[in-house]
Amino acid sequence: MNIIWLGHGSFRIEIGGQVLLVDPWLTGNPVLPEDQHEAATAGATHLLLTHCHFDHVADLIPLCRALKIPAVGQYDVMSHWAAQDGIETVGFNKGGTVDLNGVRVAMVPASHSSTFGSDDGPKAAGSEVGYMIMGEGHTIYVSGDTAIMADMDWMGDYYKPDIGILSAGGHFTMDMKQAAYASKRYFDFKTVIPCHYKTFPILEQDAKALRDGLPGVDVIEPEVMVPIAL
Repeated sequence: MNIIWLGHGSFRIEIGGQVLLVDPWLTGNPVLPEDQHEAATAGATHLLLTHCHFDHVADLIPLCRALKIPAVGQYDVMSHWAAQDGIETVGFNKGGTVDLNGVRVAMVPASHSSTFGSDDGPKAAGSEVGYMIMGEGHTIYVSGDTAIMADMDWMGDYYKPDIGILSAGGHFTMDMKQAAYASKRYFDFKTVIPCHYKTFPILEQDAKALRDGLPGVDVIEPEVMVPIAL
């Protein structure tokens, strides 16, 4: 299995013979060079969306069309795009699990917001979510953009993820100290990969507080387009 950071909250996850693009933000992503866009998305089999803010959704429809792959995510939003834009979708909802050719993906709650930009200002767009991705003997918790929430208690106990991909840049999501707190209180991760940081000055610029708060856990600061093999 390879986990490849595309910068910000975007990932390419190669697992169980599938290639999952999670919130792939290419257009305007200041840390993913344009000459890396093709390599970042080559061979993708599915696109997973956590919510509809521009830095997560901007490239969804063009990528689904160009790569001929389905978008996977919250039912209301997927239904809209299937009807409005004619892309293939897999729509489900929190509490549900789908099988993506042998890789199981469960949708779990997140605590954030989800809106489209429009000429009339932000418009509500479904709801924000996270995912438990299960394959190759691992369970990966992709938090999506979220604050600490009590739901993490049952999520950690029920799914028992060993890998956490956690939004931890602060301001819009948990910061590094909060991500460490949530990891210790609610989960038993062997590996933690922070994201949604360093992209802009307003966000945290390193993961020192996360590492310091999780002794005994392998906290890996990802590098853009460098595979993490697990």
